[in-house]
Amino acid sequence: MNSNLDILSVAYNQPLMQEQMALLQEKQQPIPGSVQYTIKRYYRQPHWNVEDTGLMIYNYQGNKSKENYLELKYCFSGNVYCRKKDTECDMCQYSASKSCMERVDSVDVVSFRFSARQLSQFVKPRKGADNLTDDILNFKHATSFSKAMPLCGKTRMVLEALLNHTYSGSLENIFVNAQTQMLLLYSLDCMLGEKEIDTIHCKFLANEADREKIIKAREILIGHIGNPITIKELSRKVAINECYLKKGFKELFGTTVFDFYQSQRMEHAKYLLYEKGLSVTEVSMLLGYSSISHFSTAFKKHTGLKPCELLLR
Repeated sequence: MNSNLDILSVAYNQPLMQEQMALLQEKQQPIPGSVQYTIKRYYRQPHWNVEDTGLMIYNYQGNKSKENYLELKYCFSGNVYCRKKDTECDMCQYSASKSCMERVDSVDVVSFRFSARQLSQFVKPRKGADNLTDDILNFKHATSFSKAMPLCGKTRMVLEALLNHTYSGSLENIFVNAQTQMLLLYSLDCMLGEKEIDTIHCKFLANEADREKIIKAREILIGHIGNPITIKELSRKVAINECYLKKGFKELFGTTVFDFYQSQRMEHAKYLLYEKGLSVTEVSMLLGYSSISHFSTAFKKHTGLKPCELLLR
């Protein structure tokens, strides 16, 4: 599976095909004895609605210790790419070059993979109760999992530093190694500080094929904004049972299937009403509601406003 498309499918409110993506910059480098990383910077299309997203993937293969790894993936926007310098220039960083023809708004997709050997160096011998973070770093946690992560301000600062540094050669290796360790610190502190292991995994999501099915279900929901689909129909389309679909969706995306679908419909409704100038009746029909009153009730529950009130603003 293409790891960049994987995180993009999590981050975007609409499915993205490879042909829609204009690559501005790409870098892949396995640093000797350290983390392997991939950086891809894409042109941000004006209509793209990106949610800054992180993903932690813990891959446990038991006796096949060489195949154990921890991977951090991020997708975020808000940066500026300078075609002339292949990075973000000082003028862009301080918003002083808004009319510059070389200035391009970008979406950045980055991934960092740590091997078991690399992680073991951080474990401090200790006595007493089990520690979940140590279990992860030592690959003693016997179940693979994937978990969505928020992008806090500290994480964004590290990612932006990685994208825009000017080091090269050995100094670049030192800098990248240090920054990726900071990302690892923030991610573990954020995601694994809880004592209950059950809060961080769905066992069936250890299977990559099942994770793809949940991600595919999200894409199908987005494609059915105007043609409502039931949980049963959705589960059949992605070939996974309803229970696993609902549980896996909640685990990966932090919301229920229904709440996600309703949120997407209402956001699209706002766009159609406010930006496109469609009438309440037209929007109600386009979104597949059986009556205007049902649509108005759902819209007010999501936005706090009646559709007609939005039109008056």
